[in-house]
Amino acid sequence: MKYKAPGKCPVCGEKLSITRLGCPKCSTVIEGDFQPCEFCRLPEEDLEFVKVFIRSRGNIKDVEKELGISYPTVRGKLDSVIKGLGYEISSKEVTKENDDKTAARNEILDQLSKGEISPKEATERIKSL
Repeated sequence: MKYKAPGKCPVCGEKLSITRLGCPKCSTVIEGDFQPCEFCRLPEEDLEFVKVFIRSRGNIKDVEKELGISYPTVRGKLDSVIKGLGYEISSKEVTKENDDKTAARNEILDQLSKGEISPKEATERIKSL
C-alpha cells in the first residue's frame, strides 16, 4: 500500500520539499531538491472536488448535482483550490462570493418559512455554504 506524501511539515507547517527519489525495482536512489506536483499538495477533499469539476467540464450545475451542494458552496470549494495552488482571488470575486452566499442563505430561509424543508435540513444547508 502506498501512502500520499505529506505536503506540509507536521512541526512548523511549512511546505515540504522532495529531496530523495527511489526506484522500487532496482533500488536506484536519486537525491536532490525536486519540484513537487502543485496538485499533490492539495488536501484530499480539494483533490476530489477537482476531479468532479474536471469530469463535469467546469459546469457548476453538474458539480452541484454530483456533490449535492449549493452554488455558493461550489464557488467556495473552487476558491479553496485556487488558494491552495498559490493563486490569489481578487476582492471583486470575494465580494461576489459573499453576495452569492447571502442569496443562498436567504433562499434556504425562505424555503424553511414556506415549510418546503425541515429546520434540520435548513441548518445542514446553511452550514454547507
